[in-house]
Amino acid sequence: MEKEKKKVVVGLSGGVDSSVAAYLLQEQGYEVIGLFMKNWHDDSVTISNECPWLEDSNDAMIVAEKLGIPFQTVDLSAEYKERIVDYMFREYEMGRTPNPDVLCNREIKFDVFLKIALDLGADYVATGHYCQKDSFFDAEGNEIHRLLAGADLNKDQSYFLCQLSQEQLAKTLFPIGALQKPEVRKIAAEQELVTAEKKDSQGLCFIGKVRLPDFLQQQLKPKKGVIVEVPSDLSVYQKDVPATEQKEVLLKHQAKQPEYVVADGKVVGEHQGAHFFTIGQRKGLDVGGTKEPLFVIATDVKENVIYTGQGKTHPGLFRATLFVNANEMHWVRPDLGIQVGESKEVLARIRYRQPLQKATVYRVDNGVFVDFEIPQSAITEGQFVACYLENELICSGVISA
Repeated sequence: MEKEKKKVVVGLSGGVDSSVAAYLLQEQGYEVIGLFMKNWHDDSVTISNECPWLEDSNDAMIVAEKLGIPFQTVDLSAEYKERIVDYMFREYEMGRTPNPDVLCNREIKFDVFLKIALDLGADYVATGHYCQKDSFFDAEGNEIHRLLAGADLNKDQSYFLCQLSQEQLAKTLFPIGALQKPEVRKIAAEQELVTAEKKDSQGLCFIGKVRLPDFLQQQLKPKKGVIVEVPSDLSVYQKDVPATEQKEVLLKHQAKQPEYVVADGKVVGEHQGAHFFTIGQRKGLDVGGTKEPLFVIATDVKENVIYTGQGKTHPGLFRATLFVNANEMHWVRPDLGIQVGESKEVLARIRYRQPLQKATVYRVDNGVFVDFEIPQSAITEGQFVACYLENELICSGVISA
């Protein structure tokens, strides 16, 4: 009697990566079903007149036909609005900068979409992410899943999956994780898939190219305020340095966001709302006449003031330590978690594509400090810090300070 095939639902996005993922799974003997997620209806904020999701949906359907696999579209726009869009508006309103791609993976692809796939009788879901997974059994016989960087370090997307759980990883496959991008395109071309030469998508997860200011202004009203330039010799870190050898007190001091007042610098322009700007931002300030470009070094949403500094080496851009609240810290590997008072040396990044940085994670009562060996530029509230041991992503958290 022939062994029953394992069933996999592939998130076909209409791009080359998910197309090749579906083909490879088919070659490996899985029963493959293609599902396209429609997450957005509002085309009024896209950059071009094209309808990106419609074009992507058509490409996904053509790939499914070529491979001879069942295909359907699922409309997740209500869940996407509630879990991603509304969250984004709330975060920006508070002066934080969210990462919708990380949230989309946690809340949509590997939660709502995963449940739909399991309801269809699937054993696994699969995506076209450039990352890898392996598993081992611990001494008690529990299976532990490891989330690993993609073999193509230029395309590694493990950062975007930093909020996945053991339960989600157990049901997930990453068929292209061991390949280089050129290899993926070569396979697509050899199989004559319509997506072989298609450019990689940009913009918000599954929405397409979106004008972020227009997107935000749908709910966040413009509010005129001042732009202040802070001189580089104003070192906020020298203010009130605590005279203590207590590690936690020092880390708390180092993790504090710089607090400026208008009198610390000079008013050089106006803006339409501090909540539209993020630390490290250069574009959109519209202030000329400076020797070097101005970068946002701090925002004060309450007072509606943006603080800027000249050049990408301005000291106001740099901090060595960040903090994650306990309820926003997530361990992909709970077995590697640390207790209060313990620490762990890791490699960490605070944004996608950033080279990994040496850091130490310190656990305290109300959360976790991540202390970098070298100060980092533009540590931003609302973004995710992801921590690795070599090429394995073990934990992540939302930066709160």
